[in-house]
Amino acid sequence: MSNSFTPSNIAVIGLGYVGCVTAACLSSLGHIVTGVDRDDHKVSSVLGGVAPFFEPGLPELVKENVLAGRLSATTSLTDAIKHADIALICVGTPSEKSGNLGLDQLRRVVAEIAQNLPGRTKPLIVAVRSTVFPGTCEEIVIPALGGKAHVVSNPEFLREGVAVKDFMEPSLVVVGGTDRATVEKVAAVYQPLGFEACLVTLRTAEMIKYACNAFHAVKISFANEIGALSASLGVDGREVMDTVCKDVKLNASAAYLKPGFAFGGSCLPKDLRALVYRASRLDLKLPLLESSLPSNESHLARAIHDVLDLPAKRLGVLGLAFKENTDDLRESPVVSLLEQLIGKGRDLRVFDPHIRLEEIYGSNRNFILQQIPHIGRLLQPNVEKVLDWADHLIVAQKPTAEMAAQIAASGLPVLDLVGSSLNKPAPVPVTTG
Repeated sequence: MSNSFTPSNIAVIGLGYVGCVTAACLSSLGHIVTGVDRDDHKVSSVLGGVAPFFEPGLPELVKENVLAGRLSATTSLTDAIKHADIALICVGTPSEKSGNLGLDQLRRVVAEIAQNLPGRTKPLIVAVRSTVFPGTCEEIVIPALGGKAHVVSNPEFLREGVAVKDFMEPSLVVVGGTDRATVEKVAAVYQPLGFEACLVTLRTAEMIKYACNAFHAVKISFANEIGALSASLGVDGREVMDTVCKDVKLNASAAYLKPGFAFGGSCLPKDLRALVYRASRLDLKLPLLESSLPSNESHLARAIHDVLDLPAKRLGVLGLAFKENTDDLRESPVVSLLEQLIGKGRDLRVFDPHIRLEEIYGSNRNFILQQIPHIGRLLQPNVEKVLDWADHLIVAQKPTAEMAAQIAASGLPVLDLVGSSLNKPAPVPVTTG
């Protein structure tokens, strides 16, 4: 991407919270922006240099950029996109009674854009900034435009009350599409912010928005439930969470935030059960925390289903402890997986670099022998034994670099349960235009 900045002519469709903030901020970066909305009040407000609603910093931006001639507004979509390089769709997608997204406004806008494409000589990029479910651009927007405009997903991450600050000091900029040149052109719109955009596929961009919002909701619910339990126990919940957040290595970090296998071990299941039990004794409902173990069990069930669907007769399982670099077998999800596979008559061989049955003892040894009494017949002394025997590999623990190389060299099909990228699907290609 070039380091030189070239202003674009941008139409922002929808002048609600997202659209108006986006229009004002983009014009302040030097772009020529036309906001379009069917609401006369919003349009006349912007034309008069007045923000149509309260948002800190927005009135000043609207006034400044209208006076500078970089920001205008209209009720005519035709006029707005006539000279536009990019049309940013910022219309609402409200909830329907079922909980599904309401896409009526999006469909209407896309249909109107399509009506204005015949005879157009200037290329148009349609960027969907509205929150839409993965697949919306591919299944609704692109077909409606008939291939006469490039389409990207450009989700917003603006919080009401600090939306201008969030735009001008972004924590994340995402642009998704199938054409590299188009994706880069939209990403270049944000270049003056000095923030590197994440260039991804269409569906990935759409999903990222949902992942972010769901994560924020989960964090708020978690903090509130910990606060409620703390208060019931005479503990200052704010002090608890303030201290928890000081750990940026594990707690407030990317740790544990990558899709993989179910959790297990001697700590997490036990402590969750104890916490939920104690809350129930206090007549305190903690739905998020109560759902954590059932959620983990559902994830394990999905993994078991995927393995049982494999057509192979001889399954080599790599990993037995609940995670890598330990010999702790207590409540290991791999043990539960093996129990199910054995019960279904599957032929198995297992290797874990840190498990030697003769060397483990105490509760660790008792646990595995109670769950799988004949585990000794399944365990192999080295990974080569498994690779030579198996038709299909199940990676249930992150392998070392050396083992990953051996797995790759074996040529065997792999079901990777832990997200170690051994069978990571090829990304959707992004062409160079």
